[in-house]
Amino acid sequence: MATIMEGSLSKWTNVMKGWQFRWFVLDDNAGLLSYYTSREKMIRGVRRGCVRLKGAVIGIDDEDDSTFTITVDSKTFHFQARDADEREKWIRALEDTILRHAHKLRWDPSKPAPSVQDFDKKLVEADAYLQILIDQIEALEDRIDKMQDPSDKSHGLHIRDHANSLLENVKHSIVLLQIAKNTAHPVNGIFQPATSSYTLNDSSPTSKQDSGPDMASLTSTVVHTGIEMGAECVANIPPSSPSGGPPVPPGSLPLSLSALSVTGGAHRPSMTLLVPDISYSSSEDEDFYDANDYTSTPNSVHSGLPLFSSASELDAAGRTSASPLGRRESEASSASQAHGLGHGAGAVGLGAAGPGRGSIAGEQRRHGVPPLLSDGSLDYDALYEDEDESDLGPMEAHGSVVTHLLSQVKIGMDLTRVVLPTFILERRSLLEMYSDYFAHPDYFLKIADFKDPRDRMVQVVRWYMSAYHAGRKSSVAKKPYNPILGEIFYCHWNVPDISTGNEPLVTDGPVPWCDRNQLTFIAEQVSHHPPISAFYAEHYNKRISFCAHVWTKSKFLGLSVGVHNIGQGCVSVLEYDEEYIVTFPNGYGRSILTVPWIELGGPVTIACAKTGFNATIEFHTKPFYGGKKHRISGEVFQPGEKKPFLSISGEWNGSMHSKWADGRTELFLDVNEIPIIKKEVRPISDQDEMESRRLWKEVTAGLRLNDIDKATNAKTELEQRQREEAKDRKERNLRWETKCFRETGDNWVYVAPLIARLSRNGTTGTTDPHAASEQR
Repeated sequence: MATIMEGSLSKWTNVMKGWQFRWFVLDDNAGLLSYYTSREKMIRGVRRGCVRLKGAVIGIDDEDDSTFTITVDSKTFHFQARDADEREKWIRALEDTILRHAHKLRWDPSKPAPSVQDFDKKLVEADAYLQILIDQIEALEDRIDKMQDPSDKSHGLHIRDHANSLLENVKHSIVLLQIAKNTAHPVNGIFQPATSSYTLNDSSPTSKQDSGPDMASLTSTVVHTGIEMGAECVANIPPSSPSGGPPVPPGSLPLSLSALSVTGGAHRPSMTLLVPDISYSSSEDEDFYDANDYTSTPNSVHSGLPLFSSASELDAAGRTSASPLGRRESEASSASQAHGLGHGAGAVGLGAAGPGRGSIAGEQRRHGVPPLLSDGSLDYDALYEDEDESDLGPMEAHGSVVTHLLSQVKIGMDLTRVVLPTFILERRSLLEMYSDYFAHPDYFLKIADFKDPRDRMVQVVRWYMSAYHAGRKSSVAKKPYNPILGEIFYCHWNVPDISTGNEPLVTDGPVPWCDRNQLTFIAEQVSHHPPISAFYAEHYNKRISFCAHVWTKSKFLGLSVGVHNIGQGCVSVLEYDEEYIVTFPNGYGRSILTVPWIELGGPVTIACAKTGFNATIEFHTKPFYGGKKHRISGEVFQPGEKKPFLSISGEWNGSMHSKWADGRTELFLDVNEIPIIKKEVRPISDQDEMESRRLWKEVTAGLRLNDIDKATNAKTELEQRQREEAKDRKERNLRWETKCFRETGDNWVYVAPLIARLSRNGTTGTTDPHAASEQR
């Protein structure tokens, strides 16, 4: 056994028993992580359970630096190290072992084992290659001896050293072939491993070894191992029957290794007991598994992900085959559109364009006849307004793509530059997704209506906590398009109870075709590497605006993807010369191997420097051993106070309740009971070339019509154009110039904010006309 690491870890058993100390041994050759109740039991060989690492996926929690998970065979095992450094050592060793075994093929038991003739043939071939290599090295040495130039001679010696190393490897391979031959076809039908000894009906491991085996008794005698094995190890492994028939049910194999019983030179199965086909534990019925995330049907295979050799096979499987894990309802339909899973692979709110693809009239198209204009052309605007997103279903249906992606990344790797497949895309750009912060524009505008600074602070918190549930109602999380550099998105809202149409247009505002009573919004992709988006919203008559920038930094966490949203936003209430600085939560794409969903996590702050009011909001991630999803809590403080005058708790995609300092409790907010106000976007035919919906219209059409090839080609064309433009700028030594935002220190601000325009016109109501023109 090639043990590359061993030591103590804690393993989660269940809610009653919690974490339990275990001694772990990582066997790199076998691809096994075995565990024991103690180091002494490990020395005796009493294994408590094991985790098979072939096809396993390591996962970590970005908010906990000591725990990690291993998911394999439709189970998730939870482990805890002493500290972050120890976890890092285990994860790196485990990843190396998983990678080593990723491309190894397991012996198909339905096929005959290699015969003696097969081994002899390979040995002859290897010996021939060895002789050729020896002859070439001798010729090389003769040539080196005749070289006069020192440089050439040094180069020749370097080549000779490499050739000698190759020669030693070939020799070693021949030895391994001989060992494999003797293992598969042992002399006299008995396999005698060098590190173990066997007994024949005797408890002593050496009682008959000196005198040699009694061949007459072999046909009726069971060979026992000299290693003491725990009963749970035998009971939980489904080994093959000695006759080569179907697997023996768990628990039916006696403690003696009947698989080693042989007669004469007949073929016998290999020792599958040491490397089980599936991972197992000593208490399968007690150990905690993510049952909601990893549920298999009786027909499912333990490897979890079916593999396809080509895109056509993948697509055909998506059209004709049910997922190995079956269809299940997602628990996170309302969470699938959470803000914050932004650019690059960090936007892994995974979704899909549906199971089929093809012509407009295809019967397998999920949404029926596409929207058409009167002239028969495709109505691109209607494609964007159609909020019915088709389900991807469990990710196993796209196993080869997901497996390929996972093979390219490691735990903690930055995913900003990782290109994800088209089938997981949502039909809109990330810039458009940021407009969901104003899905309830009336809540935003009410901030400016309150006369008391305390009430304004509470309303800022209420608006902020209402901003994360809006979006398309899909049963799985989806990934918006990565904006290209220079992309812009415009929209506006007609706010209820505020009349429009009678006010003059704000021609110098962010959306010049809108009037003073409409809330306007603009977003621009100001940087590609790193990916930074900036957006700005204002209402002219209410004298309120919001400016923000977000740098999405993504990280691979094994079974999930974490996105750190770096940046801040500023609510400017011009009438009172107040600025409220807000930060953003992190986003997590969970269960990327099954039905992906999104949750938010991490602390958020809201603070007004002028009034001194501040708030802390915590987005809670779901603990693995219980608890609810999407929980949120918050506290609002008066200036200089350490005790909050308002506490809030609930779910950010549901109801939230408040408790005041005087003991009053009441409903603070229920996002499911307030209507989402639909944004207005001008027709694509009137849009500029770099506006989001016009840029991505062919990708959107391909996804909407389930034509993945069309969507992929259109997406690739946009990305390639961006690369060529970047290359041209580099060659010409040109710097990219943004259009609507400028960089000021660590922030990005709108070039013509409302307060600056009002100050120029002499109509501002602020005491300091320049105070709110810059982000702090």
